[in-house]
Amino acid sequence: MGETRGVHLLAAYVPEQGVVLAQMQVDEKSNEITYAPKLLATLDLRGVLVSGDAMFDQRALSLQIVEADGDYLWTVKDNQETLKEDIEVLFEPHRPLAGTSALPNDFRESKTVEKGHGRREKRTIIVSSLLAGYSTWPHLAQVFKLEHQRTDALGRSKTEVRYGVTSLPARLADPTRLLNLTRRHWGIENGLHYRRDVTLHEDHSQTRTGHAPHMLAILNNTVLGILALQGVTNVAEARREFAYQFDKALHSLAS
Repeated sequence: MGETRGVHLLAAYVPEQGVVLAQMQVDEKSNEITYAPKLLATLDLRGVLVSGDAMFDQRALSLQIVEADGDYLWTVKDNQETLKEDIEVLFEPHRPLAGTSALPNDFRESKTVEKGHGRREKRTIIVSSLLAGYSTWPHLAQVFKLEHQRTDALGRSKTEVRYGVTSLPARLADPTRLLNLTRRHWGIENGLHYRRDVTLHEDHSQTRTGHAPHMLAILNNTVLGILALQGVTNVAEARREFAYQFDKALHSLAS
């Protein structure tokens, strides 16, 4: 017997508040890129920064966001090969020829170093506005190169490099802010996906038909949103506590 595919949902999530603003079910014959414009059209994007994985790094979506008075921040990968190459070339080290001076640049940098659990993590972002002058990417203001170096307790290091673009100008987003914004985006995995899939056991659910999977996801979103607004950071602990004290869980809904 064939297996029934799980429901594919696309959500607009606010990491700082831990709240899902809107959610749509993606048709099995379609993909998230098709539904992203529809989802964003339901939201007021004025003054909002929309961030996303490389698959959302699309011209039409970038234009839609800025025309709605918002801003975008995308990771750039091989799906936008020309744009990625432009950024890579920009940040490549340039060795001046004898008798010549180095090429002018406006590179700005910020870094963080964190230690914990036997690991040392160093993040360095280099930002430039030089591509804004000639790139055809809609409303491009800044590009960046982000290096993430992770060193374990044995001294073994691994470095990952990412590139990105944003419509936020330098006056609104210096390197320190851009570094923080990129980290907030990657916090979506732990803040929403892991909590729903693992902590609330959504991945183990056998509910596959009708509107039930979508409704279950909405309920889980609501639970996570309420806990976030109450300042709960350990959802697994709160889940166990409420399982033994259901009256406390009900009281939290009314508070």
